[in-house]
Amino acid sequence: MTSIAHRMATLFRTKANKALDRAEDPREVLDYSYTQQQEMLQKVRRGVADVATSRKRVDLQINQLRQSSGKLEGQAQQALAAGREDLAREALSRRTAVVSQLTDLQTQQVSLQAEEEKLTLASQRLQAKVDTFRTSKETIKARYTAAEAQTRITEAVTGIGEEMGDVGLAMQRAEDKTEQLQARAGALDELLASGALEDATLPAGRDDIQAELERVTAGQDVDKELARMKAQLPASATPPAVEGRSAEQGPPDQEATS
Repeated sequence: MTSIAHRMATLFRTKANKALDRAEDPREVLDYSYTQQQEMLQKVRRGVADVATSRKRVDLQINQLRQSSGKLEGQAQQALAAGREDLAREALSRRTAVVSQLTDLQTQQVSLQAEEEKLTLASQRLQAKVDTFRTSKETIKARYTAAEAQTRITEAVTGIGEEMGDVGLAMQRAEDKTEQLQARAGALDELLASGALEDATLPAGRDDIQAELERVTAGQDVDKELARMKAQLPASATPPAVEGRSAEQGPPDQEATS
């Protein structure tokens, strides 16, 4: 059961990958990756700015503590000059606490300075990679677009593309149907000529025997009309071969034979 489930999962992933591969446009993927890299670069830059801001605040605090330390030292000296050793001791005690804070802030300053330099270097390296990727991206996109256009042109010329394939199939179907209609029309003509089918355009009640009789009668009428016209011709216009022949004589070749 587990083997069947594993095979089904593998088959599903294979089909899904093929579907994604057909739907995926590499140019869109490259643009998306470039956008992601730009967003990451912006995050690094914001990190550099945040660290720099923190370091700047520490610098300000250090300056304030240094001023406070100098002021307390001056107050201690004034107190001693005035004979107030107790005040001098208090001022020096406070100065000691300020110096301790100042030492801690200076340690943070060094740490923040190192972090800022590290992030700045990382930002510069990432910027270089993003710029390189952008150049490569545009080059690949241009090559892909050219290859895609060339493929479509080749498919159109060879007729193996989907659109041209449909056109070719439509033309083939039209040719097949035309040949089928021509064959049917020829077969119907042969059937009409042989009398197997009746001509629906002829008057009702006519049959093939009547049609044949009418053709014979029409031929006899033509012969009679031709004889009448010959009889009306002048004697000089009568052909020599015809002169002196009676109506009962046959054709010249028959006389020669007899």
